[in-house]
Amino acid sequence: MNLEILKIASDTTNLKNLNNYTHKGKCKNSVCGDEMIIKIRLKKNKIEDFGYNDKSCVYCQASASLISKYFKKKDLTKIKKVIRDINYFYQGKDVTLDSGLNKIFNEKNLNRKECIYLPVKTIFNALKFNSNR
Repeated sequence: MNLEILKIASDTTNLKNLNNYTHKGKCKNSVCGDEMIIKIRLKKNKIEDFGYNDKSCVYCQASASLISKYFKKKDLTKIKKVIRDINYFYQGKDVTLDSGLNKIFNEKNLNRKECIYLPVKTIFNALKFNSNR
């Protein structure tokens, strides 16, 4: 187990029930049973607040922690671009992810792809994006 993953997963800043949300997504990983619920409050096309709850492994927890912090205060255009780049990464295309995201979305964690991708998939569900995946 990568200590960086444990460190990221231990940051539970956005592990919370967001009561006043505008968008909600819920997904389950059919491979391992991980579950993720994401609630987002959008204001003027920006994520004003982000909360997630999960029953998942440490890889999924780390991914949720990282992207929740990364997407907070970002506008939807930026979020769509980042999600597209993550999809491209998993399709094997040559793409450079924004600094920080590559702590999880990298070659050495490909064997945990479904766990790491679950929070991203849940954001698609919440925001009604097309995954192109």
